[in-house]
Amino acid sequence: MNPETKAMRLKDKVAIVTGGGHGIGRAFCLRLALEGAKVAVVDINEEGSIGVAKAIQGEGREALAVRADISDPQSAQQMVTATVDHFGSVDILVNNAAIFGRVAISRVPFWEITLEEWDRVMDVNVKSAWLCACAVLPYMKEKRYGKIVNISSTAFHLGMGNYAHYVASRGAIIGLTRSMARELGELGINVNSIAPGATLSDENPDEKRVQFCELAIPRRSIKRIEYPQDLAGTLVFLSSSDSDFITGQTIVVDGGSIMI
Repeated sequence: MNPETKAMRLKDKVAIVTGGGHGIGRAFCLRLALEGAKVAVVDINEEGSIGVAKAIQGEGREALAVRADISDPQSAQQMVTATVDHFGSVDILVNNAAIFGRVAISRVPFWEITLEEWDRVMDVNVKSAWLCACAVLPYMKEKRYGKIVNISSTAFHLGMGNYAHYVASRGAIIGLTRSMARELGELGINVNSIAPGATLSDENPDEKRVQFCELAIPRRSIKRIEYPQDLAGTLVFLSSSDSDFITGQTIVVDGGSIMI
């Protein structure tokens, strides 16, 4: 975290970041804290969430580590309750948790995907975003203010083969974003989505993962690997008052590969 920063755009806002213990979620948590937000670092991996929370606290910012399985309704609700009990409110929800990289999924034709794996991907990648939004809604509705940012993927725009369950889940997130935006706009709640390209999000990536991310470089206008930090500025924008008249949108952040 860079201690030298301009005026903090999220000072005293309370943010929940799911999947915040690693990779892109970790970068999101650190940047939101840098911008002045109080951050609930949520992850099913308790060690990861504690590590990120301690890193934030080490910079003199406020953070809370929360272990939760957000595909479970009770756990998602407890996550929000813990955040509100600790910080007093919730202003920002970042639905970042997903199964793809760190939790491996099968790379096979759609007809070879097992029912169990299909359901698990949909539970974590889609249902959890809906459950978390439902859980924060009463608090945002009461204040008539809130920012919900759902993380999708350019895999949906590419129609990437051999990952039908993942691609379908990322498309569902964009659809959910649009529907939620229609329903929540009059309540002062903005709902938008970010679609990253292939991102080198692992803290210690192996050669296979690096090569996978390098495959995207020739399609990009900006010829390099994408890193979690490349997404953080867009998240801050969508979480701040700078985006108060933007809702229902998906912003592609992939170095100029997909242009929509």
